Amino acid sequence: MTTIRLDSVSRTFGAVRAVDNVSATIEEGALFTLLGPSGCGKTTLLRMIAGFADVEAGRIWFDDKRIDTLPAHRRNTGMVFQNYAIFPNLSVADNVAYGLRARKIKPADIAARVDKALARVRLAGYGSRWPHQLSGGQLQRVAIARVLVIEPAVLLFDEPLSNLDAQLRTQMRVEIRQLQQALGLTTIYVTHDQEEALAISDRIAILRSGKIEQVGSPEEIYQRPRTAFVAEFLGGANMLPGIAGTFDGHRTEVASCGTTISIDGHVAKAGQKLFVSIRPEALRLANASDRPVLQAKLVLREFLGQIQRLHAALPDGTQIRVSTLGSLPVAVAAGAELAFAYDPAQIIVYPEA
Repeated sequence: MTTIRLDSVSRTFGAVRAVDNVSATIEEGALFTLLGPSGCGKTTLLRMIAGFADVEAGRIWFDDKRIDTLPAHRRNTGMVFQNYAIFPNLSVADNVAYGLRARKIKPADIAARVDKALARVRLAGYGSRWPHQLSGGQLQRVAIARVLVIEPAVLLFDEPLSNLDAQLRTQMRVEIRQLQQALGLTTIYVTHDQEEALAISDRIAILRSGKIEQVGSPEEIYQRPRTAFVAEFLGGANMLPGIAGTFDGHRTEVASCGTTISIDGHVAKAGQKLFVSIRPEALRLANASDRPVLQAKLVLREFLGQIQRLHAALPDGTQIRVSTLGSLPVAVAAGAELAFAYDPAQIIVYPEA
């Protein structure tokens, strides 16, 4: 297994700093996800690790070996691309064998290694088929088998599930995670899908404008986001502007959006401008005895099966999102007056930038 170290890595394209002085360590055997919005630099960083983009400054290490000066074919990595990159004029077996033939592996060994790789991705017996005979999920498995057959030290995934439908995407991410854990391969995975990243990762790096905003386990990043950007990007927290008010020795009262929000602890000096972060699932329909609460009017209700998403307007018109499990206890329509209870200990405050 391989430990990867990024040491102050940078890359520019013209005036754009695509990757800006990034440092990180990916522990051996871990699945490490690069997550962020389009244009944040995650794919460029992955391509630099793979050897498909030059490192302008900094160094990349696999264990104690510096690899950023090596050509791509000497880095012992396997990359699964977004578009699969399957050769339509080759059979499944020949697609999987392509890397072995390029490495001059003995023909007598190729068939056994191809069969083993196909079995690992649950495509045993599919070697004679053609790509046009396969589904999207099967094509993705062929792409993974083609990488596994060369026995790389590091696996690289570039948005591998973005071309699949929602149900197949969920199924394939489970398969990729189980396979990665079974093989114990150090893996870097690029995605813009927050749920996907949370579901499969050991650690996640949130990127923004070429820089890492935060690195941590899925639980750490979701529950304790260090910046307002991370809180809003990962999980869609409600970010409400406010002004810190009085502190009574237990809670701080913050004036925000025509109401008052109670927050545990001393969070800021009185009069300081800040942002209050409240996750949609941290709000629930209040009972008569609940305190504290936010008063709001329902704007829109989205029924999504297991959950419902409520869009509601606070007294000054600012909209918030609320996620609830199951159905609402009472029938409500747009314009209904609602009260949402919350736990002041779950509210996070960020200084105004």
